[in-house]
Amino acid sequence: MRSPWLVLGAGFAVGLFVAGTPAAGEPAADARRGRVVFEAKRCARCHLPRGRPGVGPALEDLRRPQGAFELAGRLWNHAPAMFTVFKQEDLTWPEISAEEMADLMAYLNADPKRDPAPDPFKGQATLVRKGCLKCHSLKREGARVGPDLAARRADYEMAAVWAARMWVHTPRMAQKALELGILYPRFVDDETANLVGFLKSAAK
Repeated sequence: MRSPWLVLGAGFAVGLFVAGTPAAGEPAADARRGRVVFEAKRCARCHLPRGRPGVGPALEDLRRPQGAFELAGRLWNHAPAMFTVFKQEDLTWPEISAEEMADLMAYLNADPKRDPAPDPFKGQATLVRKGCLKCHSLKREGARVGPDLAARRADYEMAAVWAARMWVHTPRMAQKALELGILYPRFVDDETANLVGFLKSAAK
C-alpha cells in the first residue's frame, strides 16, 4: 500500500492555489434564527447561562468569538458526550441541516473570517496523526469502514456544510471507534480548518 503522504499527486499541488479560505461561499446566516435552532434542538436544555446548573458548558463559553471551522471542531469533540446524555435521557439525536447549522454558528458568534487560511500540508499531517485512515480511505487508500474522504468535495466548501455532515456522522463514528478499540479523534485550534483544506485539495 502506498503511503498516505503520497496519494495526492499533481492534483494536490494545483489544489494549493485554488482551495481558497474557509469563508468563501458561506451561506447567509442569521443569529436570531440560530437562537431558535439552539432552543429547538434542545441545546438550551443543557447549556444554561453561567451560574445556573447545567449538564454542559455554560452558554457564555459556547457563545464567544471564534472561527466557524474552530466551532465545527468543538462540536465534533462534544458530540460523543452529548450523545451519551441523549441516550440516558431517551432523547432522539437532533438533526441539523446546513442552513440551520449556519444560523446556529452565527448565534454562537462563529465567523468564517476568523478561521486562518488552511494549511493543507498541516492538514495532511493531522489526517495521519488523528488516525482518520483507520476507518476511512482517501482516494481508495486506507480502511473501508467509512466513506472515502475524497468522494464528496461539496462537503468541504463551507464550514456549515462540513459541521452539519459531521454532526450526523459523529454518533455512529464514536460507537464504531469504541467497537474497534480506536481512540476517538479530537481537534483543537486550527486543526479542523487545515484538515478540511487538505481534504478539499485531495477531492479535486
